[in-house]
Amino acid sequence: MGLFRYRQVLYAVMAFVLVHGQAGAQPYPMQKPIRLIAPTGAGGSLDTMARIIAVNLSKVTHQQVIVENMPGAAGMIGAGAVAKAAPDGYTMLAASNGNLATTRALFKNVPYDPAKDFAPVSLVAYNPYVLVVNPKLPVKNMADLIRLAKSKPGEINAASSGNGSTPHLALELLNMLAGIKLVHVPYRTSAAGLTSVISGETSLMFTGIVSGLPFIENGRLRALGVASDHALSSLPNTPPIAQTVPGFGADNWAGILMPAGTPHAIVQQMHDDIIKVLQMPEVRESFRHQGLEIAGTTPQAFSTFLQSEIKKWTEVIKEAHVRPD
Repeated sequence: MGLFRYRQVLYAVMAFVLVHGQAGAQPYPMQKPIRLIAPTGAGGSLDTMARIIAVNLSKVTHQQVIVENMPGAAGMIGAGAVAKAAPDGYTMLAASNGNLATTRALFKNVPYDPAKDFAPVSLVAYNPYVLVVNPKLPVKNMADLIRLAKSKPGEINAASSGNGSTPHLALELLNMLAGIKLVHVPYRTSAAGLTSVISGETSLMFTGIVSGLPFIENGRLRALGVASDHALSSLPNTPPIAQTVPGFGADNWAGILMPAGTPHAIVQQMHDDIIKVLQMPEVRESFRHQGLEIAGTTPQAFSTFLQSEIKKWTEVIKEAHVRPD
């Protein structure tokens, strides 16, 4: 073999090793724990979801994923901490629509821009809501409710878990789209609001499936419609409200985000790992038990969804003059 030909072969071998060596390398995650910030206290639905994801993400990445609770200021403390964290893939946010989609419209001096200060990784789950009524209210479906509400404007009371909560905003969206006036009655907790509907103190409420289903099944509440854009397996005979009120949609949702500026390759790898987690049978069962529906979107789809949620709820909050507690 001539010298020139020898050099050609050597360079080709070196290029092959270099390219395939880089492709097979896994520089992220390295030997360093990944923090998943839950901007709520321990025990809530968002915290529970975060812990299910963290335990199983540790198995997929072979790195420790630690849930760190940072409650306070309607989730702004935890979300703000992630927005300011180094964009290196080792700090993530478990967020809900209450932390991101409604914050800037409800509060002043929010220390982050939900649309600009985060890199969406994946929408993880939906926490579906259902509109329930006291059985004594003379309505069987959404069309009945709208007719009754239009005949008695301002006379039907609707409970929620507080001013600015998802159930409250869902109520105001229904008022806007259906052209009715259900009167909002805020309670301090979802349980208190639900109790008021069961007792007849108020007439109706948007509530989570897990909370409402036992009372629907024992007849103490009647389900009129689900807030999702599709029927739910847990309530197969309850149609989406959007079938009667076009454009209606008010699910609670949860997703994973990283600080803005995180390299695309890291965001994409974490997305791929989260999708693997969501496909695990034990995770799917855990979510089902919590009343959660698995989502699993691309980073771009989550970003587009987040932008649309911010726009929708900002308009509702402004038009209904919503003020937080």
